[in-house]
Amino acid sequence: MILHCTQKLATRIPSTNDLSDPEPEREGQSGPLSSWHGHLLTLDRRQCVLFCHDATRYVLYLPGLRAPQLAELGHWHRDLFLAVLQAQGLPHHHIAQAGLRLGPLQMDRNTDRSVLASMNRVAGDLQFGLLRETANVMELDPIKTSLWLNDRPCTVHKKWIWPDKAMREIVEAL
Repeated sequence: MILHCTQKLATRIPSTNDLSDPEPEREGQSGPLSSWHGHLLTLDRRQCVLFCHDATRYVLYLPGLRAPQLAELGHWHRDLFLAVLQAQGLPHHHIAQAGLRLGPLQMDRNTDRSVLASMNRVAGDLQFGLLRETANVMELDPIKTSLWLNDRPCTVHKKWIWPDKAMREIVEAL
């Protein structure tokens, strides 16, 4: 799995200070779940991370991370992704297969402007939508919030998709 980190996230992760381009042979072997973007938001003075799948714009929201937790970002991503898939109602054998297909985490700073624009819109939905109804960002359940953020239409290369349905199709096809 390749996580394309924004500059803000990359500076907070100790292991990404010397990031380079991913190995070319690994890029060619990428699977349908392999390419994600990561961005660090500060909401209510808390560090929150957004993960966005490149092809489906499927978003995962992780609030209140501290520096030691940022070092284990691959573990947090995997656990949250599988939990959100389970909450979405996917069968256990599909979730297990998705967990196996994620693979080890690799990080780089190669970001896509289209994915970043989608993440920016999600950040606005969080900041001006859900946070207006909640007193503290830590009260937002990461699984419920991720489900809420994925139950909306968005565009990917001028084509309208629903992230939750698109991710369901990918996971069921594994």
